[in-house]
Amino acid sequence: MPTMEERKQMIQKIKDLPIKLENVLKGLNDQQLDTPYRDGGWTVRQVVHHLADSHMNAFLRFKFMLMEDFPKIKTYDQDKWATSTEYALPLDASLTLLRGLHARWTAMLDAISEHDWETRKGDHPENGIVTLDRMLQIYSNHGEKHCGHIKGLRDKMNW
Repeated sequence: MPTMEERKQMIQKIKDLPIKLENVLKGLNDQQLDTPYRDGGWTVRQVVHHLADSHMNAFLRFKFMLMEDFPKIKTYDQDKWATSTEYALPLDASLTLLRGLHARWTAMLDAISEHDWETRKGDHPENGIVTLDRMLQIYSNHGEKHCGHIKGLRDKMNW
């Protein structure tokens, strides 16, 4: 179980993600946004829309775990979602969504009591019992991982 200081650091990473993402995207044109970050991987545009979808789901998972007793965690096929038509849209809607969502998400995370950190859990069909701490660990690194993919592509392509 992480310490309070470790939790604060993870929550800060979630809070900072929208700005970090916008910074790594600065100056990219449509052709660059439609470039996969690796062979067979998603395009930069798909990664950004995926972050919005994934983090909306994460926010709701936290909310359900806080508001319900041992909720079933809803899963989704992220690769199938990445083929949906709105993944071709400009990034503005997803970036705006991420700014607002992360503000609400960090406010929620900051307000979780020590008792809830220790006791609130959910039932994930693939991963079994998940705790708030485990979810925090996953999602505090999720956005950074994808920012790293975009930065890696920029470095490789010399953009």
